[in-house]
Amino acid sequence: MEKHITHINALSRFLQILDGSFPSGAFVHSFGLEPHIVLEQVQDKNTLRDYFNNLIIDQYQRLEFVHVKKVYKLLQENRLNLIIKEDEKYAAMLNFDYAKASKDMGENYLKHINFDISKEIVKSYFEFVKSNKAVGNELTILSVYTYELDLDCTMFLLLWCKKSLINIASASLKISRIKPTEIQQLLFEFDEVLENYINDSSKRISNFNPLFEEVIFQHTNLEPKLFMT
Repeated sequence: MEKHITHINALSRFLQILDGSFPSGAFVHSFGLEPHIVLEQVQDKNTLRDYFNNLIIDQYQRLEFVHVKKVYKLLQENRLNLIIKEDEKYAAMLNFDYAKASKDMGENYLKHINFDISKEIVKSYFEFVKSNKAVGNELTILSVYTYELDLDCTMFLLLWCKKSLINIASASLKISRIKPTEIQQLLFEFDEVLENYINDSSKRISNFNPLFEEVIFQHTNLEPKLFMT
């Protein structure tokens, strides 16, 4: 694995920001965990591991990881207009409920972090969001703030992805019979592979998750994602 130079203040800031309990709240999309459990496709530690692996490979590697890397690169190139376009493109690839929650969380994060900003492109993007000239998705807001704090992009994605897995795992505690100790051990396992997943992410953005689509169409109480985009 690569070694990363991390600013302690930036790391401390993101540990606070990504804590879902306070003060910004939490938002995570399970991409079908509930119907997976109802349909008994996730029943134990091993099937939950498969679910997490599929979520990362079919969702994060093709959408979230790609988006963050693109935004970070454009920030380094000082291309604000393209960042705004990427922000819009990301929102357009989400279903309605997800897109709305992502924008709401982005605005919520911005209220907490928009102070003592030193980089001009970060100031400009935040002003565009505040004046409703940019979407301001949660992940775009956090990516831009990552750049402001000089935090390594891969390090941010490690923190963000682990936070998402923890939140989903917390939900599985409430709706499955998987033991907390097993879930903890499973989450620890991902520490060994997350950086490789991030480094191996796709070059092109996509929002097709085959396992999610299959489960949605099997579950009688959920609408197909096609009708919600």
